[in-house]
Amino acid sequence: MEKTIQLIKLLRKIISRRLKKTNWYNLRNLKPISRVFGFDRGTPIDRVYIENFLEKNKQRIKGVVCEIAENTYSKKFGTNVEKYEILHYVSDNKNATIIGDLTNIATLPEEKIDCFIVTQTLNFIYDFKSAIKGLHHMLKRGGVALVTVAGISQISRYDMDRWGDYWRFTDLSIKKAFEEVFGKGNVEVETYGNVLAATAFLHGISAEELTSEELFYKDKDYQIIIALKVLKK
Repeated sequence: MEKTIQLIKLLRKIISRRLKKTNWYNLRNLKPISRVFGFDRGTPIDRVYIENFLEKNKQRIKGVVCEIAENTYSKKFGTNVEKYEILHYVSDNKNATIIGDLTNIATLPEEKIDCFIVTQTLNFIYDFKSAIKGLHHMLKRGGVALVTVAGISQISRYDMDRWGDYWRFTDLSIKKAFEEVFGKGNVEVETYGNVLAATAFLHGISAEELTSEELFYKDKDYQIIIALKVLKK
């Protein structure tokens, strides 16, 4: 039944792309092609970048692995995982194994996590620097945080109306913020994006509508996703 539902959703996206083909020569519009990041047309461009980063670092996703609100990426990319932990700040998440607030160290366990996957989270935390301290607090010595944040992006209206959409980062700003807590030399940064991919992403054009070469050409002046591998020593 679940496979049938997934197939129907996929067919709807393919039909949407076929019926509403992107006219690349006329993007002079006041309204985007999709307001939901391209979910209704296929795979959002930023998701492709996030998964590429996690795939390249999957050897670090092992031991006790923690993720925010769910464990989708932990299970998809994890290798030799001993235990899956899910951190959430509200108790009504039945899958959560740790109830705590990243910005409040008093609510968090200390040095419990080998790998912490934190994708597209810090943009929605006003006191993101305290959240970075929370990550450091939860990681074991020798542990790693795999983090992604948004650079060029539309506002996420869903998040804005519920808890807030506060920040857009650059590779320099987020690296310096992490180095303040983890120390220099312990933060590796990678950027994804270019002017074409950024234009497509802002319009809600899906990844399937660009070639791989167009998606993965990198121009540091057009950062859609900033990804960090952060070590705790």
